[in-house]
Amino acid sequence: MSVVTRFAPSPTGFLHIGGARTALFNWLYARHYGGRFVLRIEDTDRKRSSDEAVEAIFDGMKWLGLDWDGKAVSQFSQVERHREVALSLLEQGKAYRCYCTQEELAQMREEAKAEGRPWKYDGRWRDRDISEAPADVEPVIRLKAPLEGETVIQDQVQGEVRVANETLDDMILLRGDGTPTYMLAVVVDDHDMEVTNVIRGDDHLTNAFRQYQLYVALGWDIPEFAHIPLIHGPDGAKMSKRHGALGVDAYRDQGFLPEAMRNYLLRLGWAHGDEEIISTEQAIEWFNLESVGRSASRFDFVKLTNLNGHYMRNGDDSALAELIAPSIAKKRGKDLDNEDMNLLERVMPGLKERAKNVHELADSAQFYFSKAPLEFTDKALAQLTEDGCSHLNQLSSEFSELATWDAQSIEAHVRAYSERPDPAIKLGKIAQPLRAALSGSTVSPPIFDVMALLGRDETLTRINEAIKLQG
Repeated sequence: MSVVTRFAPSPTGFLHIGGARTALFNWLYARHYGGRFVLRIEDTDRKRSSDEAVEAIFDGMKWLGLDWDGKAVSQFSQVERHREVALSLLEQGKAYRCYCTQEELAQMREEAKAEGRPWKYDGRWRDRDISEAPADVEPVIRLKAPLEGETVIQDQVQGEVRVANETLDDMILLRGDGTPTYMLAVVVDDHDMEVTNVIRGDDHLTNAFRQYQLYVALGWDIPEFAHIPLIHGPDGAKMSKRHGALGVDAYRDQGFLPEAMRNYLLRLGWAHGDEEIISTEQAIEWFNLESVGRSASRFDFVKLTNLNGHYMRNGDDSALAELIAPSIAKKRGKDLDNEDMNLLERVMPGLKERAKNVHELADSAQFYFSKAPLEFTDKALAQLTEDGCSHLNQLSSEFSELATWDAQSIEAHVRAYSERPDPAIKLGKIAQPLRAALSGSTVSPPIFDVMALLGRDETLTRINEAIKLQG
């Protein structure tokens, strides 16, 4: 049987970082075995579900590069199928109508609390004659769960896990208004979508026992379960708003690359030897559930930032240029034409070495597309002293006569200028005013590369405009 995995988020907000890792693990498992990865939107909670949240999930998945097979399935659209399955169990005597009132259920809870034991439904309508049913109560339909023995699951991550059946009650399949419960809907949908492997967070482990019992009652094949530990914050507590961003959209907006995010999420709870930098192709080849740890992982923003820096430095120049072009155009107030894009791609090797995220990359590239006079930082202005501008003025005149305009020729000329005996000066005393004049900042790619890329005319224009500040 071909492997089929699924990701089944609830559309109540953004794509949570924990959900994104679950989706990634399911995607990798399916791709590793040449199977299918399907997407189901669990939107039966109509009050909390929204179209905007569905689109946010789709956008997050697409940004991460996690493509799914076929169309995404709406769980709500399958409601009639869920009811059909519950009624079939009722007809077979494997489920029953329960007419308990809310007052009776509340009393059961109070008694359990007073006796210091966990609350569970006591099964009073399990074998009771329906003729005793009150006329004003819409019954729920409950599963006739086994009363003795154990339910045992061979979990692919947690190992063998078991629970005594006497600790579980007869779960509700259909509510009094006829709507299916989550437990029923999940089992029916996984069966109908031919899911072979359920890979999800270990907060669903307790659900697995009840779902296992339902599979048995229905006589359906039971999927392999794998419950992966949750992601915690840096302090070891469950990830929450106080730890920072929770949705993948926030990391995208902060300038992280999807390939860095995939790599980082993969290493949260999974390992392949000492490998830290893992390409998508390697991840598909290497991924298995045996290498998933049983302990919760801690989200480390510093590690993610450093990893993102690696992917920035090794990113494709053309792709990075396309990524930051809209930001540059917005600040410039003008779209980048083909000549601009060509320049942006050519300056990329010098820019991406320093940038840790997309925003830093865009900011560092902005000065190439600014027009003189530039805006100067306070530190840059401090470099445009009387002496500094005197050197700029002399060099500007000499640059006009320079036979060859490339980084090597410019650097050779500036070095020779600094070594003249009237008196000789340190190269930095010249390079820093140059950097300030050309970029408006004290930080830039190698300044001679900058001059070559700007071209002679633009370089001279910027130098002369900077000199005027001393005027």
